Amino acid sequence: MNDPYLLHIFNPTKNVSPFDVNMAYEAAFDGVIPYANVTLEEIHALTQDTIFSRGPTGVKRTGIFIGGREFGLAMDMLQRARAAMVPPFEVSVFADPSGAITTAAALIACIEAATKKATGGDLQGRKLHIFGGTGPVGICAGILAEKCGAQAFLASQRGQSVAKEVAEEYNHRFDVKMRGTSSSSDAEIRQILQTTDIIVGSAKAGVRVVSRAQLEEAENLIVAADVNAVPPAGIEGVDVHDMGKPLDFTPRKALGIGALAIGNIKYKVHYRMFELMKGSDKPLFLDHVRAFETAREFAARKLLGA
Repeated sequence: MNDPYLLHIFNPTKNVSPFDVNMAYEAAFDGVIPYANVTLEEIHALTQDTIFSRGPTGVKRTGIFIGGREFGLAMDMLQRARAAMVPPFEVSVFADPSGAITTAAALIACIEAATKKATGGDLQGRKLHIFGGTGPVGICAGILAEKCGAQAFLASQRGQSVAKEVAEEYNHRFDVKMRGTSSSSDAEIRQILQTTDIIVGSAKAGVRVVSRAQLEEAENLIVAADVNAVPPAGIEGVDVHDMGKPLDFTPRKALGIGALAIGNIKYKVHYRMFELMKGSDKPLFLDHVRAFETAREFAARKLLGA
């Protein structure tokens, strides 16, 4: 085989995600080469081994994917890989630890479209609370929501101090103003629901974070989105297939967005990122910003017919 399409997966954890391997082959990469337990310090050397081992044609048919489980570390690795390029020996790099970037991109794009469907407006000035917000999906979703003009709150069952610490770390890195709050008690959750416009469930699979009884008191709620596909639902009353379905038991008939509906958009975004890598003559560095641009197209088409 002459000049095959090769994808090198640099993964800082023990196991490379089967999802990422499957998606790469779905996108018709000829070879997918996984690397486990990769450290940040090793990225420079691995990247240069990747770019210098192929000729001018072959290097354009080579890509790097960065996995793992930490959003911040993946962003650091992407930047290290980018800094290691030596033109014209450059390859595209795509970061998506635990699918968090493409999931968060799909999530916020769907919320944005649903908000427009419900109110005619965008996310500017909207209060958005992310339950389980200190995980990689929650952090990335909060950053994207803030960039859309929302006031994003990372809510944690471990308390406000933990949530605030995580929010401040990423505020400094990404020039946003996320807040941290506690969701460790029924009273705290009910207080959040009295004032928020949008809620997100991004806690661990199979963990319920908001009940139907609590939602029934959510006077201002316009959108509820849940990324948990494992029973029980993270947000009770939101079905995994919901895509903008009214939750009739809430005061304003908030629109529900379920995990599999979000996952459908996420899958398309993930696939498109690999397509972009393969189709570009110039190196691309694909992060949460580029993933969100793509997710917006798919979400608007699905929810708004745009």
